[in-house]
Amino acid sequence: MKKIATILAVLALGGLTLNAADGAGKGKGGKGGKGAKMNPEEAFKKLDKNSDGKVSKEEYMASPQAKKDSAKAEESFKKRDKNSDGSLDMAEFAPAKKKAA
Repeated sequence: MKKIATILAVLALGGLTLNAADGAGKGKGGKGGKGAKMNPEEAFKKLDKNSDGKVSKEEYMASPQAKKDSAKAEESFKKRDKNSDGSLDMAEFAPAKKKAA
């Protein structure tokens, strides 16, 4: 009986550890959960529905963020579309990296 109780305790602790590890990256700033931010490459791939290597204005405006505030999304798209071709490539989509001070 002690062996069974010990085995069940170990399994329960293992399950809690795995669950905690899964939840560690979720939430604000991590993957998954509400308010999570993806890295630019993941976000680009998710928005590029037809996998042509570009995010069209239609694909961009279909995002959940754009649906919340379409005027802000439209403005953001125009600022990012440096060559005014109506779509964003990865260089236009990704935010500019800040230089170290």
